[in-house]
Amino acid sequence: MKVSLKPIWLMAIPYSLLMFFSSCLGINKDVKNRPAATEMTTNSSIYTIKVNTLDGKPFDLSTLKGKKILIVNTASKCGYTPQYEELQKLHELHGDSVAVLGFPCNDFGGQEAGTEAEIGAFCKKNYGVTFQMFEKVNIKENDIHPLYKWLTDPKQNGWNSDAPGWNFCKYLINEKGELTNFYGSGVKPMSAEILSAIRK
Repeated sequence: MKVSLKPIWLMAIPYSLLMFFSSCLGINKDVKNRPAATEMTTNSSIYTIKVNTLDGKPFDLSTLKGKKILIVNTASKCGYTPQYEELQKLHELHGDSVAVLGFPCNDFGGQEAGTEAEIGAFCKKNYGVTFQMFEKVNIKENDIHPLYKWLTDPKQNGWNSDAPGWNFCKYLINEKGELTNFYGSGVKPMSAEILSAIRK
C-alpha cells in the first residue's frame, strides 16, 4: 500500500511560507462584513486618528466625513502590487463616493523597503497613482499605527478583529465613519464584492 508523503512535506514548510504562497496564489480571498448595527458598540472615532501623507503633511481624516473610505496596506514588490492599477481605476471611476487611501507597509516579506520618496515615484511612474498615499506604517507586532489598532480592535471599531495577513488587505469605512467590510489580499479593488459595497 502506498503512503502519501504530502502531509509530511507540508509539515516541513514553515507556517510563514505557507501563508506567503497561499497569498500569492490568491487562495486567501477573505470577505468579512459588519454584523447587524444593533450588535455594534464603538469607543472611538476613526476621524480623530492622526495620519501623515507620503510627503509628511498632516491629513485630517474628518474631511472625508460623508464619503466611504477604502484603506489598503500597499507594497511595491509584492505579487499583489499590480492591484495599484485597479485601485487607481476605482479612484477615477468612483472617487466622488469613495476615497482610496494607500498605506505602504514593510511588515510582510520586506516588500516595501523604499523611502517615501521612492514609493511615490514608483507609484506614479508604474501605475499613475493619484489617490492619496500616506507615510509607511507598522501593522504587525511593535509600534502598530493607531489607524491599524482601530481597524483591528473590536473595542474601537465595534466588531472586527481581523488584521492584514499580507499586503493589499482592504478595509471599507462608510459615510458615518463605521467599519463595514474587511477584504483579504486576493479580493481585487474592482471586484463585485467591493463595487457592490461602495454602491450601497
